[in-house]
Amino acid sequence: MNIQHGVGRKEYGNSDMYEGMWKEGVHEGSGRYTWNSGNTYVGNWKGGKMWGRGIMKWVNGDLYNGFWLNGLRHGSGIYRFADGAYYFGTWSTGLMDGKGTYYPAGSKHPSLKKWCSVGYNDKGKTMSSHSLSLAFEESTAPKTFIKRSYSEKVSMGGLLRNSGRISNRATSLDENWSLFDSERELVSHESSSGVPEVPEERQDKMQDDSSLVYEREYMQGVLIRERIRTYEELMHKTKQKNKLHGKEPKKRPCMDMPLGDRSYYLKLNLQLGIRYTVGKITPVPKREVRSSDFGERARIRMFFPKKGSQFTPPHYSIDFYWKDYCPMVFRNLREMFKLDAAEYMMSICDDDGLTELSSPGKSGSIFYLSHDGRFVIKTLKKPEVKVLLKMLPHYYCHVGDHENTLITKFFGLHCIKLMGGRKVRFVVMGNMFCTELRIHRRYDLKGSSLGRYTDREKIDENTTLKDLDLAYVFRMDKSLREALFKQISLDCMFLESQQIIDYSLLLGLYFRAPEQLKALLSLGGAMVNEESSSTGNGPTSQGELLIPSKGLLLVTHEPNSVSTTPGPHIRGSTLRAFSVGDKEVDLLLPGTGRLRVQLGVNMPAQATRKLIQEEVDSAESELFEVYDVVLYMGIIDILQEYNLKKKMEHAYKSLQFDPLSISCVEPKLYAKRLISFLERVFPANDEVCQ
Repeated sequence: MNIQHGVGRKEYGNSDMYEGMWKEGVHEGSGRYTWNSGNTYVGNWKGGKMWGRGIMKWVNGDLYNGFWLNGLRHGSGIYRFADGAYYFGTWSTGLMDGKGTYYPAGSKHPSLKKWCSVGYNDKGKTMSSHSLSLAFEESTAPKTFIKRSYSEKVSMGGLLRNSGRISNRATSLDENWSLFDSERELVSHESSSGVPEVPEERQDKMQDDSSLVYEREYMQGVLIRERIRTYEELMHKTKQKNKLHGKEPKKRPCMDMPLGDRSYYLKLNLQLGIRYTVGKITPVPKREVRSSDFGERARIRMFFPKKGSQFTPPHYSIDFYWKDYCPMVFRNLREMFKLDAAEYMMSICDDDGLTELSSPGKSGSIFYLSHDGRFVIKTLKKPEVKVLLKMLPHYYCHVGDHENTLITKFFGLHCIKLMGGRKVRFVVMGNMFCTELRIHRRYDLKGSSLGRYTDREKIDENTTLKDLDLAYVFRMDKSLREALFKQISLDCMFLESQQIIDYSLLLGLYFRAPEQLKALLSLGGAMVNEESSSTGNGPTSQGELLIPSKGLLLVTHEPNSVSTTPGPHIRGSTLRAFSVGDKEVDLLLPGTGRLRVQLGVNMPAQATRKLIQEEVDSAESELFEVYDVVLYMGIIDILQEYNLKKKMEHAYKSLQFDPLSISCVEPKLYAKRLISFLERVFPANDEVCQ
């Protein structure tokens, strides 16, 4: 159609040049772009922008090697400064964000080849990053490797690694050109920069002062914490973590295959089964569900032989049986959650596949994450499946009556049985942390104190913390808080009616980079009131404290200015804010963007933490840290049914540790305690901070 598509080289009028893959007139796939200024990028592109893994070298000698999103550094990466210093860390929308380690010029640093052999993107997905190591050390190009879905075997030449849709007919402008050659060429001039890498033999002989490294934490480009360590201390800490994570995992009774084969076949079979199920049920005319659509008998059972059959396609897995529970119910739920069937299939069944995650809890379940991070797939035990099927009719009615519900969204319930193996049951859920903003802290809150803390040595950026780890209270707009607690009460009443306990409120925090990390507040909030008055947003006649506008600003909702696409976790309506005349609102983050405010999504608040006596110099006044934060939350783990005998035994055994644990025996008291705890965490603005 007279537009660039495939492999090509283009030189622009301003002397910029691009060489690589094109799709419908824009850069798409692997390619190299050289600016007339001398800056060069080699890596992946999407929609004409740098997207995925890539290496950027600036003419001043700086070099970034890591992940990109929408043309900006986003995710994990390594930045090498012109003077030879290195920073290993994470970025968010082009800014340093999160924890990382800075190695000054001439100091020891880990083997770059070892560190770059495996990387992680911004969603925590493990990925092969051979191209990262190429930026620093020469190596021979590996054999071409691509990820394949069950539905196709892609035929391709050796030209480009990441282009899964190129056939053998594709030809290069230069037979010997490849992305790997470009990467080697990019770094072949490193010697001219005058900053050679220090060999490990010489590093070992350096003086002690040259082995200092800096553990840093950034918040949207602002350095908020720094700790100086020696290289040996850092390596010792890393080894201890590796030992901790290297412990033999608990045996999972549902799995009896070798780890590699088990994971590969399960993921492949999940993709096969979900594509078959969604493709089979979607064309059926929509109708209201009936009582016969619920229960264990409402299922589709199909055998998937490797060679294919009259009803199933051939595939590269092993023979297996597939069972889909209540297909009509979950089809209607997906539509109720405004989820497009094609997007659902492409998210889970895409060529990039599923990523296995480590279990954050003690259940021993296996978790898979879709390639775009929108969906989480979790293995279930047989009792949990029975609880979900029993609860499903009431769940269907509840989410239909309450579009703002915070309860986990379920999209499908399936079972796989490999030939000669045991049954493995899965549920597909929405990922509540698939958000537009980076989640800096996450908490699993149950309203209990028994064992609800995390060992400090085990805490890292991705750790899910617990009740006793939460040192903040959150002050919100009056209307937003009322809407939140109204829905939490409704959801807890529903779970109570289903005799469900042990569920949690999962809370995610995005911290806005503060202009001042510490602020002096009186107990009554007088200084905050005074500060707010100076900006024209002082307390109202009712004494309501409004959120200062300098960090986060609530503005009248404009549908054309924000994304209204339903997320995988929340589909609710736009919320109204008391501070904007009870109108529907958007959240404006200066310099970042404009977001739609929904229940449990993009909810602004002020997080206040009271400093302990050791952190202050004077005892005459109390000091607080105040942050602008954006909240994300949802109710999870709702498949644990109340068992009186078991819970009584557990409660009485734990009395010596937590006398209040007896109150969690009954679902009604469990819900009451959780709500009571949350009321202390989210106090009304006229309440004293405790």
